Amino acid sequence: MLSLVGASLLILGEHPGDEVRKIAGSTRDRSMVKARLRELDRSSQSDYEEFRYLQLLYAGISILVVFGLCVLGNRTLPTTIIFSLVIGLATFFYSDRSLTTAVRRQRSAIEAEFPAIIEMLTLAISAGESPLTAFRRIAENSHGYLSRKFRQVISQVHQGRPFHSALDLMGRDINSPLVRKFVDSLVNAMVRGAPITDVLIRHAQEARDNQRNRILAAAGKAEISMMIPVVFLILPISILFALWPSLTNLNLFAS
Repeated sequence: MLSLVGASLLILGEHPGDEVRKIAGSTRDRSMVKARLRELDRSSQSDYEEFRYLQLLYAGISILVVFGLCVLGNRTLPTTIIFSLVIGLATFFYSDRSLTTAVRRQRSAIEAEFPAIIEMLTLAISAGESPLTAFRRIAENSHGYLSRKFRQVISQVHQGRPFHSALDLMGRDINSPLVRKFVDSLVNAMVRGAPITDVLIRHAQEARDNQRNRILAAAGKAEISMMIPVVFLILPISILFALWPSLTNLNLFAS
């Protein structure tokens, strides 16, 4: 094992971490890691290389730890190798799973913030502000994932990108059907010169309906979860209390 580590250091050179990052960054992205990192505002190549490097590092550390424990436990060599590889693969896929969980958590937070943001945007534009000014006001006076996306849109507009193009890019980065539908409707209204207020009012109502449906779905799941302690804990105890006097009397008659 030490010989393998030494040979790896000789092959990778004086800066093995940088070499491993470059090798990891040159691999094919079959699991769409770049798309998920882009949704988390980590769209650069260095972010992808860093994620792959840490993924391989954690997998390698877990393999070495499990291998050492199995050697100390006097396990056979085939068992040690198989068990170490299984733990390493599990650690590798767990890192990928953690990235997916972070993306889903952010997407859920954006969809939860969406109704309030749309209502503020509707009020600002109905008061006579332009869409760009309304976006800037919301980005400066609110906090959250969607507000951060708005700040990115404003920054891109200041760099020279057209406002509707920056909005379209935001909708594709978020990868949420609700936000994407809103962005498409807003861009079409701005390009064609349609009333933006009507579009915002309609989408604000749809956002409120979607939020209500999400709350009802969460309440339904919570109701099912609450049935578990009732069925497996409270109900058996109640039955036991009801049957205990009868069982006691039967034991007295038997004796």
